[in-house]
Amino acid sequence: MLQKFDERNHDLIVNINGQLIHRDKAGISPFDSAVQGGDAVWEGLRLYNGRIFKLNEHLHRLHVSAAALSFAEIPSRAKIIEEIKRTLAANKMRDGVHIRLTLTRGLKITSGMDPRLNQSSPTLIILAEHKAPVYMKTGLTLITSKIRRPSPEILDCKIHHANLLNSILAKIEANNAGADDALMLDTRGFVAETNATHIFIVRQGELATSRIFACPEGITRATVIEICAAEKIRCVETDLSPVDIYGADEMFCTGTMGELAGVVKVDNRLIGDGNVGPMTKRLSDLYAKRTATDGVEVL
Repeated sequence: MLQKFDERNHDLIVNINGQLIHRDKAGISPFDSAVQGGDAVWEGLRLYNGRIFKLNEHLHRLHVSAAALSFAEIPSRAKIIEEIKRTLAANKMRDGVHIRLTLTRGLKITSGMDPRLNQSSPTLIILAEHKAPVYMKTGLTLITSKIRRPSPEILDCKIHHANLLNSILAKIEANNAGADDALMLDTRGFVAETNATHIFIVRQGELATSRIFACPEGITRATVIEICAAEKIRCVETDLSPVDIYGADEMFCTGTMGELAGVVKVDNRLIGDGNVGPMTKRLSDLYAKRTATDGVEVL
């Protein structure tokens, strides 16, 4: 699975600290904290017919992450929403759009790791692209990565930070194995998530998902749990081992960029009958109904 360039994105207008600029001319300083040390937080948003689904939840997570990293200033929710609106209007976008929202600690007066070198405001980057859900509907294949997700005493996964080398290394393993993505375990040997998404399995009509121990608090994940509660589908958060994955009737991944995507093979073992299962399809449909009507209007 490799994303392809969408020609509609050829002349994108990018927003950097309120400046709207063509993608080919956009850039940030080599003194910016994102360049110096991956010192930034981010969110992925999706636009559905003029509304951003779960926008307030995403902005809350952005704020919490920036506060955990002791950012001296954090733009207000109203300011971020206004800049998102300006970016979408400049690109004449309304539907089928993914927005990458990045907030860095900002510029340093000289290169170095020390946050005291940051003596200006943070850098806010808004990148909106025409982008459909990135995962194919016929089902994904995964391999289990040798790269582990760190536990909270090493790096708290609730910080939605932009230093993604852990995930990138796992993705390289998946690419080398010819798989779509990589399943990642925590330091105890339990399943955390994939390199990019949360996971659910289906067993005898009931759902299970990994506990929030070595993976972030996913907003799409939380939405699926909400849907299960509304539909009276039992869903538990628990420690899952690779054996639980291999023996599942169904499996699917969740994330803003890809929504819900069925998994049909893990480590060359078929999941269920090797096809996207009925529960996955049912929950995908229910999720689509929510995104079609819910969200914060930005256009």
